[in-house]
Amino acid sequence: MVTQLIYMSEPFGYDSAVLSAILETARRNNARRGITGALICRQDIYLQLIEGDADAIDMLYARISEDDRHLAVTLLSRIAVSARLFPEWAMMHDPARSWLWSPDEVHAGAVRGATCEALQQVFARAGDEASGT
Repeated sequence: MVTQLIYMSEPFGYDSAVLSAILETARRNNARRGITGALICRQDIYLQLIEGDADAIDMLYARISEDDRHLAVTLLSRIAVSARLFPEWAMMHDPARSWLWSPDEVHAGAVRGATCEALQQVFARAGDEASGT
């Protein structure tokens, strides 16, 4: 079994340089720790799915929670799954192409109120788009 965790946060100082640094660091560190996942983002939200060994996922989430590039870090789901959704991606990036919610809906709590299955579907769609399927 693999632990899969989904969280959301509000970006602080969001721009392409900050995003590039986050992705570069995540890809390097995640590959070493056996963590895979995806980051869906735009100026008002980061939505991230990370998956791997439970201890590694919990340590990564604790670091993210303390990272000053993230505000209002909110755990949305933490479950055990039999297979990874992103086995080939140390950290896939999707600039909210596969997104369901408008900025107004995000502000009103649509992401916080989404089911685990709905969140997984958003990430599955992002993965399908990235792989061209």
